[in-house]
Amino acid sequence: MATKWGFEVRDMDLAVRPQDDLYHYANGGWMKKNPIPENESWWGTFTKLRFDVEKQLRAIMSDLLSSRATSGSPEQIVGDFFRSGMDMERRNTLGLTPLDEYRKKIESVSSTDDLALVIATLVPLGAEVPFHIGFDQDDKNSEQYVLRVVQGGLGLPDRDYYLNDDAESVRVRTAYREYVEKLYRMMGRSQKEASLQADEHLVLETALARVSMKKEDRRDAEKIYHKMTLPALQKLCSVIEWKLFFKRIGAPALKTVIVDQPDFMKAVGELLASTPLATWKNYTEWHLVNDFAPALSSRFINLTFSFYGKVLTGAPKIRPLWRRVLGMVNGQVGELLGKVYVQKHFPPEAKRKMQQMIADLNEAFEARIKNLAWMTPATKKKALVKLRALNQKIGYPDTWKSYAGLKISSREYVGNIMRASAYEHRRQMRKLSKKVDRSEWFMYPQTVNAYFSPNLNDIVFPAAILQPPFFSVDADDAVNYGTIGAVIGHEMTHGFDDSGAKFDAKGNLKSWWTPKDKKEFEKRAEVLRKQFDAYEVADGIKVNGKLTLGENIADLGGAAIALDAYRLRALKNAQESIDGFSPTQRFFLGFAVFECSNVRPEFEKKQVRTDPHSPGIFRINGPASNLTDFYEAFGVKKGDKLYRKPKDRAKIW
Repeated sequence: MATKWGFEVRDMDLAVRPQDDLYHYANGGWMKKNPIPENESWWGTFTKLRFDVEKQLRAIMSDLLSSRATSGSPEQIVGDFFRSGMDMERRNTLGLTPLDEYRKKIESVSSTDDLALVIATLVPLGAEVPFHIGFDQDDKNSEQYVLRVVQGGLGLPDRDYYLNDDAESVRVRTAYREYVEKLYRMMGRSQKEASLQADEHLVLETALARVSMKKEDRRDAEKIYHKMTLPALQKLCSVIEWKLFFKRIGAPALKTVIVDQPDFMKAVGELLASTPLATWKNYTEWHLVNDFAPALSSRFINLTFSFYGKVLTGAPKIRPLWRRVLGMVNGQVGELLGKVYVQKHFPPEAKRKMQQMIADLNEAFEARIKNLAWMTPATKKKALVKLRALNQKIGYPDTWKSYAGLKISSREYVGNIMRASAYEHRRQMRKLSKKVDRSEWFMYPQTVNAYFSPNLNDIVFPAAILQPPFFSVDADDAVNYGTIGAVIGHEMTHGFDDSGAKFDAKGNLKSWWTPKDKKEFEKRAEVLRKQFDAYEVADGIKVNGKLTLGENIADLGGAAIALDAYRLRALKNAQESIDGFSPTQRFFLGFAVFECSNVRPEFEKKQVRTDPHSPGIFRINGPASNLTDFYEAFGVKKGDKLYRKPKDRAKIW
């Protein structure tokens, strides 16, 4: 429980010097008292708050379950969806049968044309292979929606697991091969068939991995923007009849689509033509079952967890059923829960306080841009235009989504998931013929997270993240600005990181930099990339500075801007030392709290290979080691572990 100023001193580890390790100095006590639960792969302030929100949602669910609901009402949709998932007796009786309709469709395939149409049938259900269909704003015309064709088809988290021969890749790949075979066995194959099909499966996925774009390149909006007419797409990947494919998925008549990875789609066409149809059928059926395995019987649940849970993340035990089912219901019809959640758990004063903090951060960021020594006036002018156009969304959407007509049964968990997915798919398809809705949210209010949307030029803070330990209307301003203030600054800086800076004030992929300024920006970002390339996690695996560059720029800029904003606020509401900590020290203590966590080595190794976010310790110590204010607040000197020579410190925004 936090002190009245919003930070619990007992959660610190005073045996650690902040000059050597701010992260453990601020969080070490909490980490010792809060080991990772058996059903988690990591556990920290972030995950604990998510768990607390889950308990709040469970209480809401209990109220809904006890009420008498009319058919089609939000209470009926949410309540029966949850009931269907909790009914393990029925799920175990049904086994694999909820997928029979689609397995039979796959079994009946007799040509590549048939296969393409079956793949199209699976798209609305969310079972997409070997590519994904996405919906977004057109990066170069942010007033229009567009359909995107995106690489996919892999059962492992990243292409490198298939192609690299380091110890971790071999460990995961070997376990995956065993898992693929076991799932084929549970799908009814004989031991001999399962072994052969698993080998063929891995050959096909490895071929897809080999032509997949690297994750570092996928972060570059310019590298994944390839707008094509349908005839051009037909020429690129001629095996699929695209006009018929798009009709089958319910898309309106399309003139153009965006193909994120043309080389991948060309290779898919070649693989569809050269790989035996039987292999493609087995592969497609396997992925269908794999995607829905967590919603099937206990046998399938336990098998899929043995790989995706234990091997990939190191979690010894699966989460309790109520958390898993709640997560599915929340993911599928979350706004129905979110509307009740904000009524119960989001006070109006929290929104007012956030609006005040965002105004302070805007003022601070504007001053920083104006005072940048390395940026020319021409680029500064456009940067300020973009900053001033930045829209803020706090708590919850002004207009709630409708789920009218969605049929949910208390006895069909898989069917409910499919119908909810298809319902949302149709909603997205209707958007393709409409003007962009700039009020739309892409997170539910009960989500403990935040985001920046480059196409909308939005920063968004759902209600659930706006509570202790990250935010409290009663907390010391220094702590609030160090925690949620740095998150606000982080999301704002995303509009000016190595990816976000490619979008203008209207959300269009359009350069607004002078060549000289762009080169200087890249030079400064390179300093940060090299710093993070040097950080190591379990088994000597290093952080990928290029993959994490955008998040690292946002962490650094967010902390700097938030501290400036706090000082603007402190001038109006001066605060002296509390419990022996100066205002700036309290700011950094609050900053460190956000990433406090214990992590299993398996999860950490997966994270640095796949996640654009660096491990928590580096997201705190990294920015601190570059900020002069941290040096002054804690007396950091040469010889201390977080000390960097002034010339080696990264400074961008």
